[in-house]
Amino acid sequence: MFVCLCAAINARAQAPAPEGWVVLPVDEYRALRARANPEAPSPSPPPVDATLTRVDYDLRVDASTSLGAGGDTVSGRALLTIDVLRDGWVKVPIPAGLMVRDARIDGQPVALTEGPPAHVLLSRTGRVVLSLDISLPLGAAAGAESVALPPSPAALSRAVLTLPRGGVDLTVSGGFVSERSESASESKWTALGRANQTMTFSWKRRAEDRRAEQPLRFRARVASALGLGEEVSIMSANVRVEVTQGLAREITVDLPAGLIVNQVNGATVADWEVKGAMLRVRLLDPVSTELSFVVQGETRLPADGDVNVPLIRVPAAERETGGIAISVLGAGEIEKHQMRGLDPADVSELADVTSGRESPSTVAFRLRPGAGADPRSLRVAVKRYTPQAVLIANVEEARYRALAAEDGLFLVEAHYAVRNNQRSFLKITLPARATIWSASVAGKAVRPGVAEGQSVLLALEKGRAGEDAPTFVVRITYLQPIEAWTDQSRAHLQLPALDLPISRTGVEFYHSPRYRVELQPGTFRVESDPGVFAEALREASTRGIGFGLSSGGTGAFAQIPRPPSPPSPQAAPAPPPAGFAPSVPMMPAAPAFQTLIDRYRNEGGGRTVRGALPVDVAFPSIGPSLFIASELTSETQAPSFDVAIQRIK
Repeated sequence: MFVCLCAAINARAQAPAPEGWVVLPVDEYRALRARANPEAPSPSPPPVDATLTRVDYDLRVDASTSLGAGGDTVSGRALLTIDVLRDGWVKVPIPAGLMVRDARIDGQPVALTEGPPAHVLLSRTGRVVLSLDISLPLGAAAGAESVALPPSPAALSRAVLTLPRGGVDLTVSGGFVSERSESASESKWTALGRANQTMTFSWKRRAEDRRAEQPLRFRARVASALGLGEEVSIMSANVRVEVTQGLAREITVDLPAGLIVNQVNGATVADWEVKGAMLRVRLLDPVSTELSFVVQGETRLPADGDVNVPLIRVPAAERETGGIAISVLGAGEIEKHQMRGLDPADVSELADVTSGRESPSTVAFRLRPGAGADPRSLRVAVKRYTPQAVLIANVEEARYRALAAEDGLFLVEAHYAVRNNQRSFLKITLPARATIWSASVAGKAVRPGVAEGQSVLLALEKGRAGEDAPTFVVRITYLQPIEAWTDQSRAHLQLPALDLPISRTGVEFYHSPRYRVELQPGTFRVESDPGVFAEALREASTRGIGFGLSSGGTGAFAQIPRPPSPPSPQAAPAPPPAGFAPSVPMMPAAPAFQTLIDRYRNEGGGRTVRGALPVDVAFPSIGPSLFIASELTSETQAPSFDVAIQRIK
């Protein structure tokens, strides 16, 4: 049934269309024709009817009107390039302020309509060039003449001004000079202006300067600074020149033997060249007043003993002044000197070259006033000292909490207040068979590195160069098996050894209440806990991760950190885990936002350290305690103490 129906439909579709006529009303026919052949959409109209694309001025100052000869106008021609974008009559304004004598398009006169603003009417699309014969007022003030071209919206404004004589200085405001040509009888200037800005030409007679014909005469001041290093000595010289006659186009400087010039800096320096023992400094423009530049170089001089000090000279100077400051870099001093043409001076007299130098061994000498070719020499004796090694890191205070169990386990929690300037790692040597449980540096959990033997390495924070490094807290917790306690015996307990000296050490020793413990004579002594001394440990105690201050008594800390209790639903969110260091202060987050933060941390996106971090182990302060203290523990020395143990019956 389905097949027959399909065949019938196909046969009907393949049958030829019947021939004949169809009669439709005219309106329906037009509608069908419009739908079959839709008209192309008409283009959108241009945003403006016409635009002024370019303005070209050709102005000429007659001899009768130039430089105060009696005229008050400048005549010329202006060519306005106009692009008409719309059919029909359009109005195109011309620049305001032009006095127009005649207007033409393609040689045919055209009428201008008065404004404001004055404009011309155009009726055809395309590009049109409007030629105007114009006159502009000529201004005169203080021996200079000027003419101002009115602003126009054209993207390009070009003006050519011809003056009927040479020897003229011209300046342009609102544009810049692109071309210039000058002869004895005529000067021609071409300038490009900016859109919607007035372009003003101002000119006056060029003042004749005969300084270029005079021989050059100048004075020089050479202030040098020399740093005597053990291998390479650095030299810097500030050369200041005062021209008294003529024009200086280059300055020649004599260099001492062995000095290598690295750089010559100065606002007027165009180029410099070294040939043998002579440095030639070329200037950007001839200088008639003052100029200065800095010469920087290096040389090899003896590290100690007699040193001939190199001097930078300006031999062509009529009068040479200045001085030289000599600094010994490193451990050393200048013992004596021999000089010729110089006098001892104070370092403050050469502040322009000695500022920023902090060498404790600095001497200064002043050049006696004289000609640049006068003989001068300086010889100093340098004595070097062997530098003594000093501490670059130390432990201001070490605090321990130790718990000894009867069955032979010894749990120790150590806090170190470390001050570090350059060290990268802290090496901690644990007692024999000790196992480290957790470690942190400045409140952030870290994974210790393994060193030789029972040693571990912890990365330290460094202070900035030239500043006093602040203290921070390093904490470790470890477990050590020891001998089990008997009814009456002695126990030798050893603490970790550091590769840094320790200034103060305090130990809070907890033990079983079923035993009586007595400290044996040694480096430690029993006393009341005076509290922590290091500021870093005080700050850590306020965050619940360090020792608190003692309120007196026999060796009990006033504040013992406890595990934080679970926050209530109304409480603020818990502090971030160790290793998570936000760059902005943490603020209480909304519940939905806090959920996203917890999810991000749980999925591992918030980790800042690779691998698993150690957990924070809470120290179990159980049983009676004994506080013992000692001072001045040297590096690599393991503090230890002996106790006598007796069971209480």
